[in-house]
Amino acid sequence: MTDEEKFLKAIEKLRTSEKKVNFDQTIDLIINLKEFDVRRSAFNLFIQAPNKVKNKKIAGFFEKKSDLIDTIKKDNFVKFREKKDIKKLIKKYDFFVANAKLMPAVATTFGRILGPAGKMPSPQLGILPSEDENIIKDIINKINSSVRIIVKEPSIKIGIAKQSLTDEQIMQNAISVYHKILESLPRKKDNVKNVKIKLTMDKPVLVEI
Repeated sequence: MTDEEKFLKAIEKLRTSEKKVNFDQTIDLIINLKEFDVRRSAFNLFIQAPNKVKNKKIAGFFEKKSDLIDTIKKDNFVKFREKKDIKKLIKKYDFFVANAKLMPAVATTFGRILGPAGKMPSPQLGILPSEDENIIKDIINKINSSVRIIVKEPSIKIGIAKQSLTDEQIMQNAISVYHKILESLPRKKDNVKNVKIKLTMDKPVLVEI
């Protein structure tokens, strides 16, 4: 049985136990590790999934107001001199993007808070060459289908899809994230103790990997 088939089997089992709730539950991928030294081998990944993971709240540091996402204009940076004001931003938004030419000013004004929170616009996913609408639309789509994994303990739990996706789409997202994590582990599959998937309101289901 392939990894794809194993994930599909687990997803089908998850569907049989899913509770009826009035919201679109998140499906989490849980990878428990073994013989993994977090201090030596911790890693930080952006992984692009083939299908949307979830709609994230995004703000942009731009020169002009955008109709596509909430905008923090350059001439308003002075309003964020206090740490408490920047911390409010961090709570309000999941992700920040920026016009490349504004990055020095963004780093100066917001870096001391956004950096430690892991929310600074990055070259991997968040620094834009211009404020062109098509570029902004593209980055929104990429962000909404991406997951960020910061491994600080020997158990990884990450939302990889919404319940409303098809079983095939959920499997595709799970496989892409699982394989990328495997690539980053020092001993690959030998570092994996077990793999599970779960819905927000249900118990985890083991994936027979």
